[in-house]
Amino acid sequence: MLMLMMPGRRLMRSTLPGIHPGLQGIWLIGPAAMTGFSLTHYQHGIEDVKTAVMISGRGSNMAALLDYATQPETRPEIVLVVADGPAPGLDIAARHGIKTLALPRPDFASRRDHEAAIKDALTTDALTKGGVELICLAGYMRLLSADFCRDFEGRMINIHPSLLPLHKGLDTHQKAIDAGDAVHGCSVHFVTAGMDDGPVIAQRQLAVHADDTADSLAGRVLGLEHQLYPLVLGAMAEGLITLKGETVEHRSGPLPGVITDLPSPLTWQA
Repeated sequence: MLMLMMPGRRLMRSTLPGIHPGLQGIWLIGPAAMTGFSLTHYQHGIEDVKTAVMISGRGSNMAALLDYATQPETRPEIVLVVADGPAPGLDIAARHGIKTLALPRPDFASRRDHEAAIKDALTTDALTKGGVELICLAGYMRLLSADFCRDFEGRMINIHPSLLPLHKGLDTHQKAIDAGDAVHGCSVHFVTAGMDDGPVIAQRQLAVHADDTADSLAGRVLGLEHQLYPLVLGAMAEGLITLKGETVEHRSGPLPGVITDLPSPLTWQA
């Protein structure tokens, strides 16, 4: 019997290949001990899920995803951040040691050429260690073509600051106030060619206060976004959420913190 100090799964993978092949049991010390890990489980393969993030601006949701993905027990591995211009969020990604790429739209003759360059980046070994498996749009402000969306169908998600299907597009917080909504929030959805139109995976909501402004509501909803998006990414990386046609399947029941008596999409209460 061998005892190993293992702070997380990344160390497991780097340590276990050197263990004698006849070893039958391992004691795990530290967070890894809580994962139900076994040598058989390792032999079947536990790999990080290569993920790219696409941004257009400051990248606050991207930063939340990076903070989550760098925790030792999480499956997503963010390997690339792509921006459609010189976005401030690229500096944040670079400070995390993530490869970054700016592809300004004016540098390309057409949307087709621009998207071809993005697709090449997402599938090039040199940039993404063999191609990404998941894509997160985090404040990416360009509509993607139907062809691009089909290429990554079921593997590309977005977060939107409203309770979809309400208030698609921009200025969602003012729209919620103008509509007299009692609740407002954010949604994570699969990406399709329509604006904020893909199947919704999960939502989180809060009450709209009588004295709320668009700015105050935006600040509170942004906090929910930073909580919800990493949870959904983690669940997708674990294979708990998949897209079958137009239907979102939650394979292992609700995610942590979900209210279980609500129909799909999953809804968190703030």
